Amino acid sequence: MFLRELTMSIDSLKGVGPVALHSLAKGGICSIGALLSHYPRTWEDRSRYVPLKDFHSGPVCTVVQVMAHDWFNFRERTRDLKVYVEDASAKGVLLCFKRPFMEKQLVVGRYYRLWGAFQYKFGELQCASFEVEALAERTEYNLIDPATIVNQAPKRHFGRILPVYPLSKTLTQSMLRRFIEQALNQYADHLEEELPGYLIQRDQLLPKSQAIRAIHFPGSLEELEQARHTLIYAELFYLEVLVGKRAKERRSVQRTTGCPGSAGALLPLQQRLLERLPFRLTQGQTEVIRIINQDLDGPSPMARLLQGDVGSGKTLVSFFAALRGVELGGQVALMAPTELLARQHGENAARLLEPLGVRPAFLTGNLKTAGRTQLLKRLASGEIDFVIGTHALFSKDVQYKNLRLVVVDEQHRFGVLQRQAIMAKGDHPDLLMMSATPIPRTLALTVFGDLDISTIRDLPPGRKPIETHLARESNEAKVYDFVRHELAAGRQAYFVYPLIEADERKGIKDAQSMATRLAQQIFPQYPVALVHSKLDEEEKRRTMEDFRSGAICILVATSVVEVGVDVPNANCMVIEHAERFGLSALHQLRGRVGRGDTQSYCFLVYSDAVLTDESKARLKVMLETPDGFVIAEQDLKLRGPGHITGTEQSGYLPLEIADPIRDAALLELARIDAFAMLEQDPDLSHHEHLQVAHVLSRTAPFSPIGI
Repeated sequence: MFLRELTMSIDSLKGVGPVALHSLAKGGICSIGALLSHYPRTWEDRSRYVPLKDFHSGPVCTVVQVMAHDWFNFRERTRDLKVYVEDASAKGVLLCFKRPFMEKQLVVGRYYRLWGAFQYKFGELQCASFEVEALAERTEYNLIDPATIVNQAPKRHFGRILPVYPLSKTLTQSMLRRFIEQALNQYADHLEEELPGYLIQRDQLLPKSQAIRAIHFPGSLEELEQARHTLIYAELFYLEVLVGKRAKERRSVQRTTGCPGSAGALLPLQQRLLERLPFRLTQGQTEVIRIINQDLDGPSPMARLLQGDVGSGKTLVSFFAALRGVELGGQVALMAPTELLARQHGENAARLLEPLGVRPAFLTGNLKTAGRTQLLKRLASGEIDFVIGTHALFSKDVQYKNLRLVVVDEQHRFGVLQRQAIMAKGDHPDLLMMSATPIPRTLALTVFGDLDISTIRDLPPGRKPIETHLARESNEAKVYDFVRHELAAGRQAYFVYPLIEADERKGIKDAQSMATRLAQQIFPQYPVALVHSKLDEEEKRRTMEDFRSGAICILVATSVVEVGVDVPNANCMVIEHAERFGLSALHQLRGRVGRGDTQSYCFLVYSDAVLTDESKARLKVMLETPDGFVIAEQDLKLRGPGHITGTEQSGYLPLEIADPIRDAALLELARIDAFAMLEQDPDLSHHEHLQVAHVLSRTAPFSPIGI
């Protein structure tokens, strides 16, 4: 039987009542298989003797004698018990907050095994969180080596390595240990092997039944490490098999090729656009356009991720791709996460592509009924070549005549199901996803492992690096003075805040209040405007147009301007309460300036209050590097893969013990093995691989790119 086939209810275990059953279910543990897959977050080695004198090296695991009891008042509210203990090396104190019953359990003169983390405080070694286990009443224990006693006749809580699990409110470690130990005793021996035998032999992996036992209750630290290695590799191997199968399935779809033999050369519409541009494409743009052209001409649908730093020209590349899709007789849909960004793409498409004879259209949820009805008719009949919009592009009433290419901008802002919905509007259309948040290699091998990935690393010539400065909130006057100097020179500035309106509970600045203050008190001689997500779309459009034209000098905003704003004359970005923004948002906001040929500046104004370690780390990264790839790696470490890729929902990355960042080397090995196996046996039909296919059929739903 395989682990995921253990679907029997947990209430079959002794001691699992309704309350425990409910608590386990809240944590997603609803079966024996899920219980055994609830892996520890760490382990406590209670088989090793650590005397009180070595408290600084970690938790103490020793034998102590209770010497005396005392009572003390904690903050003058309650009387709490204080228990004085000592072992052969030192003396210590156990603080029993709200546990007066410990007076009877910890008897003066008796010996106990003790586990706990001590610290030197108020002139004594203190411990408030501990576990004890009484020894038999024998006076000669003080003559026996305490290290022997720690390991002598091991019981439930001592003499072994114990797991420490993630807990919900009403569960305890002892309860989970008891339940899992029962489940192991009843079911572990019946678990069948899942990995192909040749991989187990090659890497000397543990059998599945032994690995599951050892990950929970290892006999030694060496066995624990071997179990972790086995289970981590197995998870990553299954994941990469899924990735590989998805890629092979996509490539198995055959269609009429576009321009075979063209080697990615530009078609007439693309050549005409190139000639109309007032600048030259970068080398990176040119190469990516050639590769995408080859994909669009190929016999199988394209699935490519185009990544590049802010301002690298990805949108223009997507326009070249759209022209090829149109010239091959299809329709193209470009989906953006916000109406602001979609509208900018629509305006650029009209300016660049309409003169070439392309028929673009703009579709959002705010389009009025009459105009929407007419637009949908034209789209369904094929009279529209290129439609740009938001989530409205995959609404139920939207039909395409021949959707050939889907472009998803800022792909991490869309969920898996949303990407599936737009792809379902066509018959295996090509997919181009774009991201200004570069994807670290570890994610490229997992989340996007079945996509081809292209990267634009160069920026348009003439761009100057953006100077980034940190400033405390109490020193913001200096920032205002600097911005005032730039405004006087004819430049423009952004001021970004984390909140739209005031919230007294949070005590931080908001965009609405600061727009008034900036306009009336700080920069009264310069036009100031406000834009945020709650404003009417038409008002936002007018405000942005006034800012682009220079009628507005200072734009006060929330993170709504993170994408879709391109104003070359704006060279100052001031982000207040920068500690409250994620790394990706800070990098995107900084990228709103530096789009012209003048020097640009980004000021990260942070609170005078004590910052968290994570906030400090984000600000430090922003100060030290402008490289989006470095920032993406750090963001991945701080926030995890889901937030970066827009995949935190829908059971995405169903990993229980593996970590693609920590286990990057093992991930690459698993990928090589999985793809090699699929190359030899694409359908997993060989008898040696039947078990793998069986396991995969019961793995949590997973769709690497959501199509």
